[in-house]
Amino acid sequence: MKMLMAVAVGGAVGASARYLFASQALRLMGPNFPWGTIGVNLIGAFLMGVLIELLALRLSVSPEMRVFLVTGVLGGFTTFSAFSLDIANMLERKDVALAGLYAFGSLGGGVVALFFGLWLVRTVLS
Repeated sequence: MKMLMAVAVGGAVGASARYLFASQALRLMGPNFPWGTIGVNLIGAFLMGVLIELLALRLSVSPEMRVFLVTGVLGGFTTFSAFSLDIANMLERKDVALAGLYAFGSLGGGVVALFFGLWLVRTVLS
């Protein structure tokens, strides 16, 4: 039960952070491109890289704290289902090029951001 509660509380924190980020992105950048979704996915991928490497190399945390951070906070913060909906909406608008650019930028950028997070922690800690 403690693990489930850790995930639930972390998910609330992550989802709230996602909402705040996405609403600010919409306000600042406008509605023509899902900047909020791509932003949280890239930031989330980077933070996942940093967190996983820190947990592996330096941080000794309880299993509850690990699922709170990884599954809860970052799981609530990143938005793969929203990403999928964004692509579907672009395709329904017949904006195939933008949908492709968005998919490539999100997936490719996410992998690059995750590796950057791993590299950063390894560099700083070595």
